[in-house]
Amino acid sequence: MIIDQPGHVTDRIILLGRRESCIYLLDGGNEYAILGGGFAYIAEDVMDQLERFEIDPKKIKRLFILHSHFDHCGIVPWLKSKWPWAGITASERARVMLSRPKVIENIKSLNRMMMEERKQEDDTVLQFLDTFHIDIETVVEDNAVLTCGDRSMVAITVPGHSSCSIAVYVPEEKAMFSSDAAGIPFGKGILTAANSNYDLYMKSLEKIFGYDIKVILAEHYGARTHEDCQKFIRGSVASAVDTRELLEESWARTKDVQKSAQEITQKMMAWAPDDSFSGAVISLVVDQMMNYISRIRSNE
Repeated sequence: MIIDQPGHVTDRIILLGRRESCIYLLDGGNEYAILGGGFAYIAEDVMDQLERFEIDPKKIKRLFILHSHFDHCGIVPWLKSKWPWAGITASERARVMLSRPKVIENIKSLNRMMMEERKQEDDTVLQFLDTFHIDIETVVEDNAVLTCGDRSMVAITVPGHSSCSIAVYVPEEKAMFSSDAAGIPFGKGILTAANSNYDLYMKSLEKIFGYDIKVILAEHYGARTHEDCQKFIRGSVASAVDTRELLEESWARTKDVQKSAQEITQKMMAWAPDDSFSGAVISLVVDQMMNYISRIRSNE
């Protein structure tokens, strides 16, 4: 099953936000955790959904950032202002990245851009973007085990999409919160987004899919359960292999990062969903992957 609208994924996991920007609430019985940080523009949606699903905010004890890209931590300062008792958790690398003024400015400007594209003019959210900052209170390392009431959360370092990416596995649910580290559902296919390091991305896929997974939860375009989960796993690996071949072939032919990036971006946008990221965002992803390919091939 594909669940890409707000609501229950399992009895203990609720999708919040919007189809293109998902965060998840894990129900541990006597407490909750939120995994993912979304675009800034989903802030009011999330608050309305928590009320609709009768979630007591006082039980939300943890905000888990799975990586520090602008579309995965946009509402965290907003939520922290609402729930000061909820501790913010991320990897050490994410803590370092989110302490850099240039990174913060990038997060702010890109979230403003997305709000403008979607004609979101929430003055309160814009105000939070003006003063955006995130202080990581708990740093997790590989295989760290945290608890959310009667549920366990195993942190897994999975670099490749970003240098700071982590996934979280909840064994009681056989659920993997993969963020973007295992690919992004994208139209009828899966977008490989190995922005940081393609070789590490491939190793991280192997690491993620080594777990017993019945539910996989991406932060764009929803969660997959049962047969659709297994289909996603197979598709993610195939997409990573095919995309690498596409990048390599284009670079070998053009020897021009910009030209190859434009060429491949056009191909990817041809099968993008209607509510996809802008071409500028996809171009940024492809450009970073092409730069990686050009570096390793130039050094051979």
